[in-house]
Amino acid sequence: MRLHTLLEVLPFFSVHGEGNPDISNIANHHKKVKNGDLFICINGLEIDSHSLAEVAEKNGAAAILAERRLDAGIPVIIVPDTKKAMAILADHFYKQPSHQLLLVGVTGTNGKTTTTHLIDHVFTQSGMKTGLIGTLHIKVGEELEVSHNTTPDSLTLQQTFRRFCDKGVRSAIMEVSSHALDQGRVHGCDYDIAVFTNLTQDHLDYHKTMEDYRNAKGLLFSQLGNTYFKKSPKYAIINKDDDASDYFIKSTAAHVVTYGLSPSADFHAKDVVLRATESVFTLVTPFGEREMVLKYAGKFNVYNALAAIATAFAAGIPIDESIRSLEKAKGVRGRFETISEGQPYSVIVDYAHTPDGLKNVLETIRTITNGHVIVVVGCGGDRDRIKRPIMAEIACDYGDYAIFTSDNPRTEDPEAILKDMEAGVVGKQYQLIVDRKEAIKEALSLAKPEDVVLIAGKGHETYQIIGNHVYDFDDREVARHFIKGL
Repeated sequence: MRLHTLLEVLPFFSVHGEGNPDISNIANHHKKVKNGDLFICINGLEIDSHSLAEVAEKNGAAAILAERRLDAGIPVIIVPDTKKAMAILADHFYKQPSHQLLLVGVTGTNGKTTTTHLIDHVFTQSGMKTGLIGTLHIKVGEELEVSHNTTPDSLTLQQTFRRFCDKGVRSAIMEVSSHALDQGRVHGCDYDIAVFTNLTQDHLDYHKTMEDYRNAKGLLFSQLGNTYFKKSPKYAIINKDDDASDYFIKSTAAHVVTYGLSPSADFHAKDVVLRATESVFTLVTPFGEREMVLKYAGKFNVYNALAAIATAFAAGIPIDESIRSLEKAKGVRGRFETISEGQPYSVIVDYAHTPDGLKNVLETIRTITNGHVIVVVGCGGDRDRIKRPIMAEIACDYGDYAIFTSDNPRTEDPEAILKDMEAGVVGKQYQLIVDRKEAIKEALSLAKPEDVVLIAGKGHETYQIIGNHVYDFDDREVARHFIKGL
């Protein structure tokens, strides 16, 4: 595509330099630039890539998109906001791929990963070839790729959607973080269905207030559109039981479908029975009642399944078909994952890294055990400090014994993080062990038959960030190693 043709979708800009080169691709990282690419300069949180434009030109860039004048021998296009322009140009250059997909976005504090995987499972079982974008990985059909962000930037998203379309994918399901919404990473994404799981405290280091956090998530629903096309209706799938549900319902002009345990929800569960390895309930829908047996425990997973059923309904999949699919589905990696090496006690690894997430997991564990509950938990560094004492308090209130340890301390002093946690548990029983391996080892050594050890906070992660270094670390493998040793 010629540069001038590509730029036609922008309302206004200025060009410095001569020429109308053929643009072969778009890149926003100087190391990824190849001959004929348009290089987009981004003023990011850690680096301003305007300073790398010269390197991009040497690597073969045919033109540069920037927010200020640069000394270059190739055309430099000046726009007020390169992030916004990047979303518009990427959507145009890759031929609006999200318009060719049934696109589902899932947002909320907890449950995004599990809900997207359950939706993907139902869609796949119905015969659709799907794409999945989220915390665990990017999936194209049956192929898995590494995911570096819960929600990638707008350029990466459009490139990924284009690959989805080229490989015959019909539907894409993705996690949509509040950061991505606030930063405009999903601009240009034509969502058909938006799903809200819940809103509890998290990311206040970034959003500052719960109202700002809620408003950021509301963007997914307000951006669904304001018109009604019979051939491509838009749906908002809302957890009716959440206190913020009314806000999200009012944020959208799309058709609203609610779910929850409340009888007023369109899709709700009643007579819920939670067991160690399954959840049983009666599904109530506008079209009748069905009995359901899920192969995963926890009230939070009942909510996740209801969200998946409501989403599948909006996508035109029969309810009975969704039920059959979900009853076959297994758990998601790092989410209430059981580690079994023949030990006489239970070990569960879970990603719970928010107060509400930790509380939900511990409440579920309390319903399935007669023994003691030992909790290993930490809080991430360079992140929301307000939740640290709350997490510690929940661990002590719902567990019989708590061990506070490092999560991903990043550039913070791990001991300082633990001191923040201690502020919430004055006079309660707990132990501080900075080294996460030693903390897990201690928890396992304390466990007796019928006890449950919960290792919370990192779930699926296979690394630990200490300072500016990333080390190999997997809670599941560490637990297995010590169980075998014990």
